[in-house]
Amino acid sequence: MTIKLVAIDIDDTLLSSQHQLLVSTKQQVARALEQGVKVVLCSGRPLAGVTPFLNQLGITGDDQYVITFNGSVIETAAGKILKEAGISRETYQAIDDYSQATGLPYNVLDQNSAIYTSNLDVDPITVVQAWENEAGIHIRKPSAVESTIQMVKAVFTGTSKQLDAHEPQVRAQFGIDNYVVRAADRFLEVMHADVNKGQAVQYLANVLGFAPNEVMAIGDERNDIPMFQFAGTAVAMGNGSDEAKAHVDFITADNDSNGIAQAFDQFIFKA
Repeated sequence: MTIKLVAIDIDDTLLSSQHQLLVSTKQQVARALEQGVKVVLCSGRPLAGVTPFLNQLGITGDDQYVITFNGSVIETAAGKILKEAGISRETYQAIDDYSQATGLPYNVLDQNSAIYTSNLDVDPITVVQAWENEAGIHIRKPSAVESTIQMVKAVFTGTSKQLDAHEPQVRAQFGIDNYVVRAADRFLEVMHADVNKGQAVQYLANVLGFAPNEVMAIGDERNDIPMFQFAGTAVAMGNGSDEAKAHVDFITADNDSNGIAQAFDQFIFKA
């Protein structure tokens, strides 16, 4: 069946290793949009960190869509929210307590892309996140954050070795009431229990009236697996993790070698 919606991860998928959009990617996305295909960026980033790429690709307005915070927020490209789910205050406080007790760095993000942490020695990864998302960093304890501010997700950061050591305990402590995912080597994320990229893509497809076999998902990491499991066509980048590749129908070229363009040729324009 014809592909009507393409859900695409951003980092190490849509973007090259130089964090740029390839010319071939821009051309193929423009061609798909002209044919009425919905191209939906599906990222762990907040909207502020996705907007520059939406603009470069011409994905704009309330008739185009974007999935942010790993599925916690589903909204139009113009920022109209269709659905959202954040972490509870109790989870936020418990994550802060865990960080203080273990020394594992963390941050939380609100729906306006602002970053909060109580770590006085801010982890470099958190600084990079703030720069990528054009967001400020607020250093304060949860008790000092206004109760009206909704935290969308929490991220444990640090080295890959640190996260490897802490992941089992984080999953044991937070995984019962929340969705815990190793989004990348240096990101261990905690979100609302009903949130993941697959649930978000399924919700949006239902809103638009698309069946799973009319959906293609492209990604590279473990947090992309839920959308691979929903989509009728699942594509992993050549540079993707072994875990991601084990859940797809097709492995395209890597993110520096026109992998997105190849996938579009294979499943959208060849159909």
